Amino acid sequence: MAKVAIVGSGLIGRAWAISFARAGHEVALWDAEDEAPAAALGFIAGVLAELAANDLLRGATPAAVLARLHIARDLADALDGAAHVQESTPEKLAVKRAVFADLDRLAAADAVLASSSSALLPSAIFEGLAGRRRCLVVHPINPPYLVPAVEVVPSPATEPAVVARTAALMAEAGQAPIVMKREIDGFVMNRMQGALLEEAFRLVADGYASVEDVDIGIRDGLALRWSFIGPFETIDLNAPGGVADYVARYHGLYANLHPAQRRRVDWTGPVLETVERERRTRLAADRLAARQGWRDRRLMALIAHKRRAGEDIGD
Repeated sequence: MAKVAIVGSGLIGRAWAISFARAGHEVALWDAEDEAPAAALGFIAGVLAELAANDLLRGATPAAVLARLHIARDLADALDGAAHVQESTPEKLAVKRAVFADLDRLAAADAVLASSSSALLPSAIFEGLAGRRRCLVVHPINPPYLVPAVEVVPSPATEPAVVARTAALMAEAGQAPIVMKREIDGFVMNRMQGALLEEAFRLVADGYASVEDVDIGIRDGLALRWSFIGPFETIDLNAPGGVADYVARYHGLYANLHPAQRRRVDWTGPVLETVERERRTRLAADRLAARQGWRDRRLMALIAHKRRAGEDIGD
């Protein structure tokens, strides 16, 4: 298995480390903050037992996964022999450009250099970089060891072979790559999520529904289907004649909704007070961390269920 270097060992970096290590890769962890890699290992050690209990370590034991993780002495040590580098430093353009200058200088010439950026365009991060042909964005939904979808986003300079190689590595590591044809602000997932959030804020701001009612509509409605089929397959199966039949039946309905959906509600305006008040009523601020742990355990159970259902029923 190829060595993977994790550059930036915070929330995203430590999650990537689990994904690559359980897939059998040797993983080197490095961070500009000296204490971050050790803290990452501590977090990983604490979560592996529960992943194993849900059969989410691909047959490996927690001890075997931990044995594949190493703290690098310095950046050069982390990059030594690495075939893939996953950068997960702060979401600041100047920081990432400086980091990638070092990565391009120190990493092997055939190593792929990937950024976990969720908002910065690859062309902006890698502009002027001598080795930009081997650079791209690989953006996960956090945490990637529980949510497999990952966006593989090339810049205009990225070689097609690098995109293909990276998508293959992601699939081999158990991720579900979304291979974008070209870059766009927000990539795929944030654009889709953003469209839903825009409507959610509008419905609350205009007094049509409560925060909890909107959450029910997704949690106990649309998301039940979306947890195993996407929006295009959903509409393909929701009309007797498939997607063309669905469009013929319902295109007018959505066309009539569209004008009202073009008006933005300021998320930072009065609606935020409503959303914050209703959410804090349901979940006190001091319970957020515990609820995040609950969310991750539910994700583990859901992923385990989806895998078993795929085996029993078919994908």
